[in-house]
Amino acid sequence: MFTGLIREMGEVKNFSNNTLTLKAKHEAKLGDSIAINGVCLSVTAVHSDGFSVELSPETQKTVAMENWKSRVHIEPAMMMGDRFEGHIVQGHVDTIGTIESIKNSGNSFDVMVKVDKKHLPYIVPKGSITIDGISLTVNEVLVDTFRLTIIPITMKETLFALYKKGSRVNVETDMFARYIAHIIKHQSVSMSWDEIDNIHAQY
Repeated sequence: MFTGLIREMGEVKNFSNNTLTLKAKHEAKLGDSIAINGVCLSVTAVHSDGFSVELSPETQKTVAMENWKSRVHIEPAMMMGDRFEGHIVQGHVDTIGTIESIKNSGNSFDVMVKVDKKHLPYIVPKGSITIDGISLTVNEVLVDTFRLTIIPITMKETLFALYKKGSRVNVETDMFARYIAHIIKHQSVSMSWDEIDNIHAQY
C-alpha cells in the first residue's frame, strides 16, 4: 500500500530486457515493493547507487511508458506504524489519461485530464485520485475529463513540469469508489447511503 506522496525523483540509468535500473538515494532491499510513476513493482536487484525493478510485458502495455525515460517518481511501500498522509493507493493503474490543457491561474495550475468515460464513475468531485503516483484532489468532473489544481511546488518538483497538452499519464482512481460501485453492481438489493458510509468508515 502507498499514500501517493512522492519521496524522491529517481534517474533512469537503463531500461532493457524488461528491467528498469534507477539511480536513487532510497536504500531499497531485494524484494521490496516500490511504486514507480504510480506502478507497484518489486525490487529485483540492489546497486551501490540505486536499484532495479522488472516490468512485465502486460505492465508495459498498461502504463504510459514514455514517462520512464529520464526521471521517475519513487514512493516506497508504507510500513506498519508509518504516518499516514495522502490517501490509500494500491499502485494499480486503472487507465491512461491524456492531458487536455494546463492553465496557469497565478498561484496554481488548472490541469484538465481526459479519460475513457467508463472510468468516470470512480472519479469523484473533491475525492482522491493518483496521477503517475501523485496523490491529488479532483476539483471538477465533466463529460469525459476531470480538473485538478496543481500547486507550484508540485508543478516544479514532479513530472508535471514536463507535461503538456497530449501527454499521457497513469491514472489510479479512488479505491473506495471502485469497491462501492462493484458491490452495488453485483448485489440484488439496493444499498442505502448509510450502508455505503458504513463500508467507507471501516477503512
